[in-house]
Amino acid sequence: MVVRPQWEWVLEDAEGRAVERPVSPVFTTQYDAEVWVGEHWRRLAEQGVVVARLVHEGRQVTPTVALPSV
Repeated sequence: MVVRPQWEWVLEDAEGRAVERPVSPVFTTQYDAEVWVGEHWRRLAEQGVVVARLVHEGRQVTPTVALPSV
């Protein structure tokens, strides 16, 4: 059995609450996760996301990313 690493974004609103929608996909590499947020930050911001935290297997591994308002 192969266990693949899991990277995903925890997306939060202005009050610091995790948003239910949109949902981050789960990625197998940090690179893929970072590319995804870089490509989708505008749409995420339009949906009320103000910060994103990259989590690897349940633990935050990079500084929190503030999304610019659109």
